[in-house]
Amino acid sequence: MSGLSRGAPDKVTIKVRGDGSPLAETGSEVEYREEEKAKAAAAQAAAGRAGNEELFERARRVLPGGVNSPVRAMGQVGIDPVFIESARGAEVLDRQGRRYLDWVSSWGPMILGHADPEVLAAIEEAAGRGTSFGAATELEVELAEEVAERMPSVEMIRMTSSGTEAAMTAARLARAATGREVLVKFAGAYHGHSDGLLAEAGSGVATHGIPSGPGIPEAQAAGTVVIPWNDREAVAEALEKHKVAALFAEPVAANMGVVPPEEGYLEFLRQATARAGAMLVFDEVITGFRVARGGAQELFGIVPDLTVMGKIIGGGLPAAAVGGSRELMERLAPTGDVYQAGTLSGNPLAVSAGLATLRRLDDQAYSRLGVLTDRLVTGLKDLADEHGLTVASAPGLVTLFFSALPVKDFEDAKATDRERHAAFYRAMLERGIWLPPSQFEACFVSLAHDEIMIDRTLMAAAEALAATDPRRAVV
Repeated sequence: MSGLSRGAPDKVTIKVRGDGSPLAETGSEVEYREEEKAKAAAAQAAAGRAGNEELFERARRVLPGGVNSPVRAMGQVGIDPVFIESARGAEVLDRQGRRYLDWVSSWGPMILGHADPEVLAAIEEAAGRGTSFGAATELEVELAEEVAERMPSVEMIRMTSSGTEAAMTAARLARAATGREVLVKFAGAYHGHSDGLLAEAGSGVATHGIPSGPGIPEAQAAGTVVIPWNDREAVAEALEKHKVAALFAEPVAANMGVVPPEEGYLEFLRQATARAGAMLVFDEVITGFRVARGGAQELFGIVPDLTVMGKIIGGGLPAAAVGGSRELMERLAPTGDVYQAGTLSGNPLAVSAGLATLRRLDDQAYSRLGVLTDRLVTGLKDLADEHGLTVASAPGLVTLFFSALPVKDFEDAKATDRERHAAFYRAMLERGIWLPPSQFEACFVSLAHDEIMIDRTLMAAAEALAATDPRRAVV
């Protein structure tokens, strides 16, 4: 196999940190933990700053749950939040001086890695001219031209500050263009937290078991039909029974963990929506500019009516967009009658970061991302076979599911062993590997990763899986 020697014994005796060095001279897990605590305490004392526990205590007094986005609370994996101090390349550093190999990548935007010098230089140059104008800039035009050149279905874009806003705008535009109101979405898909699209969402909503209904008007909830992913009959039935304005789909589901479409499924969605007079909206907040130069629509050869973009388009700063044909997009004000606005839309810092990032993502970059993804997936699949698990992936995206059965929809994802996932997460964190703290999220491969980092991750995963596999006794 690639990246990990075979023949690993049932009793794992070689213990490694995320950087590949021994846990302790004796190989003792207890001694390693004590060493790490001592190092962390020394680093904290030297810096004279609050650590994770003190910061979390302060945070809970002024932030709901101590965080500004629910999955950061890390409750599903049974620990308190880890506060990050800084990041560079493929590593993050917490407030207590511990360094981790990062597979979260800020949930996708950092495809070049953290603190990329060219991106930082672009932000610095833009900031020197002013951080916000509330007026048109040349950089907005350049970014729109770059996106339109890449995305097969996009002739024009309207920028927003978040994926939630972009998805909400796509829904409003689809309703206006079709004269219909009903939206169809897939269970476990997350299209932001606007009222009409939060029904049966994945990502943090699934992680924390939060009902998606409280605070949402009944009329809004009634206007959304939720169906299973990869289910053709459910799609056909929804389109037949309802006057559907738009069907929203992540072309590769990634908020219930990575769940690719079954063969021909996206083609079916395109044909079915076209026949029904409904719009097909691709939410490419995660897949856009990651799985291919022109996103999943280029990878699969499908042309949606509208595309929602985020994450990479802002290069790590808050930015998103909705895009589509000229005819459709010109329904938006000021040329059309569909109103949408945002003071910080097209913010010059975010646009600069996004442009610097996109201009680096050429064919060679995507080839390299594919090589790295394949190496990680190959190693994880060998480990998964040993431990009764499954692996799902797309270019730049990987999920290790704690289930022996393939995951094809949200019900399958919810049936995975989340306690076992949590134990694995904690074991990996102890070994210096920073993973998404939810079974319903993807690991993000970046161009800052390399083969050595992947092998370090696989070595740590081999130990962590052996140590947490309930079928094995590790001594």
